[in-house]
Amino acid sequence: MSGVWAWFGGSAAQKKKDSPKAAILGLRSQLDMLQKREKHLMAQMEEQDAIARKNVNTNKAAAKAALRRKKAHEHSLEQTISQIGTLEQQINAIESANINRETLAAMQRAGEAMKDIHGKLTPEKVDETMDKLREQNALSEEIVTAITSAHIGETVDDTELDEELESMMQEQLDKKMLESGTVPVSDAIHRMPAVGNQEIQSKPQAVAEDDDEAELRKLQAEMAM
Repeated sequence: MSGVWAWFGGSAAQKKKDSPKAAILGLRSQLDMLQKREKHLMAQMEEQDAIARKNVNTNKAAAKAALRRKKAHEHSLEQTISQIGTLEQQINAIESANINRETLAAMQRAGEAMKDIHGKLTPEKVDETMDKLREQNALSEEIVTAITSAHIGETVDDTELDEELESMMQEQLDKKMLESGTVPVSDAIHRMPAVGNQEIQSKPQAVAEDDDEAELRKLQAEMAM
């Protein structure tokens, strides 16, 4: 029995929903007929005007009758144009009302959807959840800090590491000097004679020293990586 009532209720709701559409279709059909009548009356007026002009000098009675018919057509045209305007206004009114109804229905459905999504969710529950998340994040940070700060095995002196690193850098530099055939800057300074307080230095050697400095910086950068 409930299914029968649901069917009738659904049918009534559907009929109510389709009512504006049916009304608009009926109005548009009538509007189309009136617009055709408007064109017909205008054609009739032009025809009677041509008859009147043709007989204005030769047959005044025929010209007068033609003008009378033209006036009748003008009156009918005015009524038709007025009816067309009324129908257009009515169509626009129904369309606007239907759009308003559908917009309101869509907004209502959106409200129900938001209500279903939120459910029993409240700002208090959100704050409580965020507090728990912050506590867990803080605990995770403490655990990571405890793990990474723990010293496992024997502690190595940083000074010893620095000395070993410097020795490795010097070995790499000496090897590079031997391969390139250049003389270290410190040896070149001791071997070259001095005139007064100035050192004699050739142009090719100056270029070699610049290259050495560049190679040294490059090696230092590679060892630091």
